[in-house]
Amino acid sequence: MPRADVITSVVDTIVDEARPVSPNHGAGSPLPPGPPLGEDPFPSSPGPKAAPPVSNARLGMLVFLGFEAMFFAGLIGAFLVFRMGSPFWPPMGRPRLPIAVTLVNTGVLLSSGYTMWSALRAIRIGDCKGLATGLSATALIGTMFLAIQGSEWVRLIRHGLTLSAGIYGATFYTLIGFHGLHVLGAVVWLLIVLIGARGNRFSARDHVAVDLCGMYWYFVIAIWPVLFALVYMR
Repeated sequence: MPRADVITSVVDTIVDEARPVSPNHGAGSPLPPGPPLGEDPFPSSPGPKAAPPVSNARLGMLVFLGFEAMFFAGLIGAFLVFRMGSPFWPPMGRPRLPIAVTLVNTGVLLSSGYTMWSALRAIRIGDCKGLATGLSATALIGTMFLAIQGSEWVRLIRHGLTLSAGIYGATFYTLIGFHGLHVLGAVVWLLIVLIGARGNRFSARDHVAVDLCGMYWYFVIAIWPVLFALVYMR
């Protein structure tokens, strides 16, 4: 090839490489248009995280109630072992438990489930007055339950059924006593939440403390029929 042709070929190659490439140049489809002004150029970028279906506080309460359920299951298991291993239950010479009065007291405690439900329903629509009314009624019912149970305990102790009166007395006061302590703690919690309700500290969007208190109260009243059937019924 002549030297002039070689120089011309090199110059043409340099010019072609410096020329901008058109959108339709070469095989393939044209480049897509850019996003409109003001839109996110990276639509796949992560947005704000969605709220979890169950809050951490409620999940923690569920775990705590699971431990509480296992605690009562252990007490009930020990009670059943002693009861099944005894030829007579209750033992001869021991006072009989007040079934009729305790049955009425069971209805009293179970009725608090409705008042607690009405309190939760009220706060979910932003009714703080209804919340305070429901909490007050629930705390009052819980106090009545403890008062009736305490009066029956005094009568049983006078008739000789004490904590040291053998396995029968020990298992009775352990099971029923621990439940009574749970009811007492729940009543105190209700009163604390009631103070907050009267101070308008809760709203339809922010009432986690009320929900947690309701969960614990429902657990306390749900475990009682099981204890009543096992301990009081023959």
